[in-house]
Amino acid sequence: MQQSPQIDTTTASGRLIFGIFATLADFERELIRERTMAGLSAARARGRKGGRKFALTKAQVRLAQAAMANRDTSVAELCKELGVKPVTLYRYVGPGGELRSHGKRVLNP
Repeated sequence: MQQSPQIDTTTASGRLIFGIFATLADFERELIRERTMAGLSAARARGRKGGRKFALTKAQVRLAQAAMANRDTSVAELCKELGVKPVTLYRYVGPGGELRSHGKRVLNP
Protein backbone atom coordinates (compact mmCIF):
# COMPACT_ATOMS: atom_id res chain seq x y z
CA MET A 1 0.00 0.00 0.00
CA GLN A 2 1.40 3.35 -1.00
CA GLN A 3 1.40 6.17 1.52
CA SER A 4 0.74 9.73 0.49
CA PRO A 5 3.23 12.37 1.64
CA GLN A 6 2.23 14.15 4.82
CA ILE A 7 2.01 17.94 5.04
CA ASP A 8 3.97 19.17 8.04
CA THR A 9 2.02 22.23 9.25
CA THR A 10 4.70 23.09 11.82
CA THR A 11 6.98 24.42 9.10
CA ALA A 12 6.51 27.57 7.02
CA SER A 13 6.37 25.63 3.73
CA GLY A 14 3.78 23.23 5.17
CA ARG A 15 1.57 26.11 6.29
CA LEU A 16 1.96 27.70 2.83
CA ILE A 17 0.83 24.51 1.05
CA PHE A 18 -2.02 24.06 3.50
CA GLY A 19 -3.10 27.69 2.94
CA ILE A 20 -2.98 27.26 -0.83
CA PHE A 21 -5.20 24.16 -0.63
CA ALA A 22 -7.64 26.00 1.65
CA THR A 23 -7.80 28.95 -0.76
CA LEU A 24 -8.41 26.64 -3.73
CA ALA A 25 -11.20 24.85 -1.86
CA ASP A 26 -12.81 28.19 -0.98
CA PHE A 27 -12.53 29.32 -4.62
CA GLU A 28 -14.13 26.11 -5.84
CA ARG A 29 -16.98 26.45 -3.34
CA GLU A 30 -17.67 30.00 -4.53
CA LEU A 31 -17.66 28.87 -8.18
CA ILE A 32 -20.21 26.16 -7.41
CA ARG A 33 -22.38 28.68 -5.55
CA GLU A 34 -22.26 31.17 -8.44
CA ARG A 35 -23.15 28.50 -10.99
CA THR A 36 -26.01 27.23 -8.84
CA MET A 37 -27.45 30.73 -8.40
CA ALA A 38 -27.13 31.41 -12.14
CA GLY A 39 -28.94 28.14 -12.91
CA LEU A 40 -31.76 28.95 -10.48
CA SER A 41 -32.25 32.44 -11.89
CA ALA A 42 -32.24 31.05 -15.45
CA ALA A 43 -34.89 28.50 -14.43
CA ARG A 44 -37.00 31.26 -12.85
CA ALA A 45 -36.70 33.30 -16.06
CA ARG A 46 -38.11 30.28 -17.94
CA GLY A 47 -41.07 30.21 -15.54
CA ARG A 48 -39.94 27.29 -13.37
CA LYS A 49 -40.44 27.37 -9.63
CA GLY A 50 -38.55 25.32 -7.09
CA GLY A 51 -39.65 23.87 -3.81
CA ARG A 52 -42.02 21.29 -2.52
CA LYS A 53 -45.62 21.12 -3.69
CA PHE A 54 -48.36 22.11 -1.27
CA ALA A 55 -50.24 19.31 0.48
CA LEU A 56 -53.65 20.96 -0.07
CA THR A 57 -55.18 22.51 -3.18
CA LYS A 58 -57.06 25.82 -3.28
CA ALA A 59 -60.39 24.00 -3.09
CA GLN A 60 -59.24 21.90 -0.14
CA VAL A 61 -58.02 24.99 1.73
CA ARG A 62 -61.38 26.71 1.19
CA LEU A 63 -63.21 23.57 2.32
CA ALA A 64 -61.01 23.28 5.41
CA GLN A 65 -61.48 26.97 6.17
CA ALA A 66 -65.27 26.67 6.03
CA ALA A 67 -65.27 23.42 8.01
CA MET A 68 -62.97 24.74 10.74
CA ALA A 69 -65.16 27.85 11.15
CA ASN A 70 -68.00 25.47 12.07
CA ARG A 71 -67.61 24.40 15.72
CA ASP A 72 -69.26 21.00 15.07
CA THR A 73 -66.49 19.86 12.73
CA SER A 74 -64.36 16.91 13.81
CA VAL A 75 -60.72 17.61 12.99
CA ALA A 76 -59.98 13.88 12.71
CA GLU A 77 -62.78 13.35 10.16
CA LEU A 78 -61.78 16.43 8.18
CA CYS A 79 -58.16 15.26 8.09
CA LYS A 80 -59.25 11.81 6.93
CA GLU A 81 -61.35 13.40 4.17
CA LEU A 82 -58.48 15.65 3.03
CA GLY A 83 -55.85 12.93 3.38
CA VAL A 84 -53.58 14.91 5.72
CA LYS A 85 -52.55 14.84 9.35
CA PRO A 86 -53.82 17.41 11.88
CA VAL A 87 -50.43 19.15 11.96
CA THR A 88 -50.69 19.77 8.22
CA LEU A 89 -54.28 20.99 8.48
CA TYR A 90 -53.39 23.46 11.23
CA ARG A 91 -50.45 24.68 9.15
CA TYR A 92 -52.98 25.86 6.54
CA VAL A 93 -56.03 26.80 8.63
CA GLY A 94 -56.37 27.83 12.26
CA PRO A 95 -58.91 26.37 14.71
CA GLY A 96 -61.36 29.22 14.04
CA GLY A 97 -61.14 28.91 10.26
CA GLU A 98 -58.61 31.72 9.79
CA LEU A 99 -55.96 31.29 7.12
CA ARG A 100 -52.42 30.66 8.22
CA SER A 101 -49.19 31.16 6.28
CA HIS A 102 -49.40 28.06 4.06
CA GLY A 103 -53.09 28.68 3.36
CA LYS A 104 -52.39 32.26 2.32
CA ARG A 105 -49.58 31.10 0.02
CA VAL A 106 -51.87 28.54 -1.65
CA LEU A 107 -54.71 31.01 -2.22
CA ASN A 108 -52.50 33.98 -3.15
CA PRO A 109 -49.53 32.67 -5.12
